[in-house]
Amino acid sequence: MGHREDLLEGAKRCLLQKGFMRTTARDIVKESGTNLASIGYHYGSKDALLVQAYIELVEAMSDAFEGGAEGELRGEPGSLERFTEVWSNIIGTMRDPGSLWRLSMEIVAMGDELPEVRDHLVRAQREGARGLVTLFMGGREEDVPEETVDTLGQFYVTLLMGLMVQWSFGPQGAPEADRITEGLRRVIEGVGKS
Repeated sequence: MGHREDLLEGAKRCLLQKGFMRTTARDIVKESGTNLASIGYHYGSKDALLVQAYIELVEAMSDAFEGGAEGELRGEPGSLERFTEVWSNIIGTMRDPGSLWRLSMEIVAMGDELPEVRDHLVRAQREGARGLVTLFMGGREEDVPEETVDTLGQFYVTLLMGLMVQWSFGPQGAPEADRITEGLRRVIEGVGKS
């Protein structure tokens, strides 16, 4: 591994151990075995490096959304069975005390404090919405139309963010996948009566 990769791996470990705001450039250098100048050379700034590390941590988690080592999703794309299965997998990642979701809450809460970080994450969230569409509905990310990202993708992101908040603040009262699916079923029934 070169300095670029070492920095990225060190930044990931720092994020999970200390969070975004408490991680310093010196922490990353110590964890990665590199030097301070390498951060600027390879990433431009500590914040840009931390954003990239966070994005890669989230992308790595997407395997767990699909069922991890157990294989592919069983439910038909677009079905309530798939809906339940994916949310069950996502909720499974929220149960871990040292999970990425606590870090995500910190990043959401700091919002306006670091506008350049927020801008990177807004773009990453949009791509996350695209990925969620394919997770629930099947297909390839590159084939998802922008209008679908702006509607269905944002719907899934909104559910995900709400779950993240509920599981971070009060896991004992947070919904399981079957309750979320039942809520969706009731919404569908209600719309059908209109």
